[in-house]
Amino acid sequence: MKLASLKIGGRDGTPVIVSRDMSRMFIATSVVRSVRDAIENWGHIEPMLRALNKKVEASEVETIPYDPKALASPLPRAFQWADGSAYLSHMRLVRKARGAEMPVNSETDPMLYQGGSDGFLGPVDPIPCVNKDWGLDFEGEISVITDDVPMGCSPEQAKSHIKLIMLCNDISLRHIMRPELVKGFGFFQSKPASAFSPVCVTPDELGVAWTGGRINLPLITTYNGNKFGNVDAGKDLSFEFTDLIAHAAHTRDLAAGTIIGSGTVSNENHDEVGSNCLAEKRMIETIRSGEATTRFMRPGDTIRFEMLNSEGKSIFGAIDQTVVAG
Repeated sequence: MKLASLKIGGRDGTPVIVSRDMSRMFIATSVVRSVRDAIENWGHIEPMLRALNKKVEASEVETIPYDPKALASPLPRAFQWADGSAYLSHMRLVRKARGAEMPVNSETDPMLYQGGSDGFLGPVDPIPCVNKDWGLDFEGEISVITDDVPMGCSPEQAKSHIKLIMLCNDISLRHIMRPELVKGFGFFQSKPASAFSPVCVTPDELGVAWTGGRINLPLITTYNGNKFGNVDAGKDLSFEFTDLIAHAAHTRDLAAGTIIGSGTVSNENHDEVGSNCLAEKRMIETIRSGEATTRFMRPGDTIRFEMLNSEGKSIFGAIDQTVVAG
């Protein structure tokens, strides 16, 4: 089942069911007021949404054309957005780029930061570039939405709490990030609003590509119309989503609607598959030739993230954004 949120209908949007072929949408307000309300009452609402989904697939209800421009993030806002760094190949490169050592327990203890979740960009909304000197960068990620997760949840228990999955562009301001991290208090100004894919999907939509804590499919990244990355999201994942959820819930409950991100999807064989952010590519250039030649984003640049199933069909729709001044 694929769900999305129209931009109309208040801060939480209007819920829609999207057909499997991504051609049609059905407004689901007869069942629930928003995707946020759905995830907060998942046990009760999910069966009703699935019943409607069957009618959508059978063309038994009147639908409207699929239009990503009309869509907000599947959750236009959330109570919590916690992003990880689950690909150690990426962490090693970006930390080296800013002269930082890897944490001593990096291979056994996941890293998470708590990002802003009071408002997200829509999947095709422009990315504002207020200052070209801030080092605007994209980061292609996978993310999951949970129901209520109790404190002390184990990784094995966490599997049942993953209800929806989507893609993410976790936008970063690299030149603001380094001095901010030197303060020792984490990200804030260097992490503006993130963007998520047009639709989120239930795990069964991924078929055998979903193993319960990871997706074994490539994330396709296109930058300024050129292929930038074709990175396998399952290959070099050091911490599965089940590990990240258990880490986040170690000392507190997680409210339904919590979004957990993987961090930038990265593989060890960068030369073959490319990258999912500019900082990683710049560090590879520095290691190879002593100097980074790829610049950060400027107005007019475009970035697109998409993931295809085994039949070559889009699973989540595409994050497809253009950088604009201001």
